[in-house]
Amino acid sequence: MSRVSFNRKRVKLKQLLGIRARLALLALILVAPLMLERARSLEDARTKQIEAAAAEFSSLARHSADTEREVISSVETVLKSAAYIRATSGGIAKSCDLLRASLPSNLPWIRNILMVGGDGRVQCSTSNTSVGVDLSDRAYLRDARATRNFIFSDFLFARQSHVPVVMAAYPVAAINSESDAVVLAAVNIDWMSKVISNLGGRPGVSAVLVDGNGVVVAAPSDQTHLVGKSLDDLPLLSAIAEPALTSNQEEGSLSFVAADGSKRAISFARIAGTSARLIVSNDEGQATSAIDRNIRTAYLQLGFVSLFVLLGALIAAEKLIIQPIEILVGTARRFGQGDWSARATRDRLPSEFVPLARAFNAMAAKLSQRERELLATNDRLTVMASIDMLSGLANRRGFQSRLEYEWMKAQQYGSDLSLLMIDVDHFKLYNDTYGHPEGDACLTRLGETLSAIAAENLGFAGRYGGEEFCLLLPNTDADSAREVGETVRAAVQDLNLPHRTSLHQCVTVSVGVASTRPNDSQRPGDLIEAADAALYAAKHRGRNTVLEHGFMLAAERANGIAMAG
Repeated sequence: MSRVSFNRKRVKLKQLLGIRARLALLALILVAPLMLERARSLEDARTKQIEAAAAEFSSLARHSADTEREVISSVETVLKSAAYIRATSGGIAKSCDLLRASLPSNLPWIRNILMVGGDGRVQCSTSNTSVGVDLSDRAYLRDARATRNFIFSDFLFARQSHVPVVMAAYPVAAINSESDAVVLAAVNIDWMSKVISNLGGRPGVSAVLVDGNGVVVAAPSDQTHLVGKSLDDLPLLSAIAEPALTSNQEEGSLSFVAADGSKRAISFARIAGTSARLIVSNDEGQATSAIDRNIRTAYLQLGFVSLFVLLGALIAAEKLIIQPIEILVGTARRFGQGDWSARATRDRLPSEFVPLARAFNAMAAKLSQRERELLATNDRLTVMASIDMLSGLANRRGFQSRLEYEWMKAQQYGSDLSLLMIDVDHFKLYNDTYGHPEGDACLTRLGETLSAIAAENLGFAGRYGGEEFCLLLPNTDADSAREVGETVRAAVQDLNLPHRTSLHQCVTVSVGVASTRPNDSQRPGDLIEAADAALYAAKHRGRNTVLEHGFMLAAERANGIAMAG
């Protein structure tokens, strides 16, 4: 009794400490979710910090762009006033005097104002050194005349002083269509750089004002070395040169990886009325360096904890899950390889796997029974598929399979192989005269006769199709095959089956004989073609005839192989 009680307690304990309970206990020590939650919260904080930085720099870029717009708008206003003076003053001298007198002193960003005549030469200027300078080749001058609108040029160098400037142009023709003069203003690039000075002095931040060609026009005081350079030549900004300059949006944001591998975010804004854009680039890595360190520490802690948990889980899983599964897999593999007696041993499995083992064993028993039934059915179907039910001989499929087998065997052992193609003479007339039932009975009798002859000669007989039969003779040379063919012809005639439409007044057959010794240059179909050609020749010789077809070359006739006549 004590042993029975102990066994019952052991079974209950095994059920209590089953795989579900063990895995649940293992899950209690998994602290990875807590660490992941911590890392996730840090990642969220990092994302919010990046978004806040991006919003801040986008706002700064927008504010600076608005300031630049105000500067350019003031330049446009001055040029329109000067153009109005030129259009209404009645003369170049008077308009120049008025221009010099009316230049506002509170616009430090305007370096010089010029009046250009129709020939492209400066007629007057707030700086006398510019008078007479030819500017006819300047693109901004041509564009102003063509569009009759305010034009703000790209970065260029002044013709006389060779200092970098940006020119603004307004045609007098916009007010008086008869005038071909254009009013120009040289914009002070240094002052434009002062406008965006609030974007300088920040670690990881680059701010530039670029023209339509991507040339830096202005930059904060700590980045003035960038002025005059193309974006394509700046490693930190070359990656965004094309998308920032070709965008149809007035303002926008982009993210990219710079040439130094840093991930950067930019904000850009178009200066209204110009092709210039203000671009502010921010290094996300520097903005989030502190929180990145915390994230790396959290992931490092997570890695150590996960490593210890993984080791414990692997040891537990090996004993509790892997080994039972391997036992079931091994049993299933043996069963799949044809060992129908393979069954899962339940005493080596945890209690949770016992129902699965029982189900597998039941399935294996049913599959074994069905497999035996299927094999028996397949054997019957194979036999039925290869037998001609009328004659009792092999059908064409069965004959073809046997021919390929005998061909390979004869080629392997270097032996002869012969084939007789047998056709009932005038069988269509026989059917027309006696009817199809008598025709079927005739074919049945012929099948019985050929089966007996095949058995006597260790051959293989088949119905090739319709009234045509075949007789395959392994290890039989041409002379012996011709003799067997004569035996077939005589045996059929001796059956004395009446056939009044035949010259012989009984059923007869024509026989084509072909023999060969198979080699690599031949194929089984060649033997069939040769025997069929001999049969065709026998029918043309008057039927009820046996005729041999030479399968080799004519030069081999001396070896006893006759060619069909």
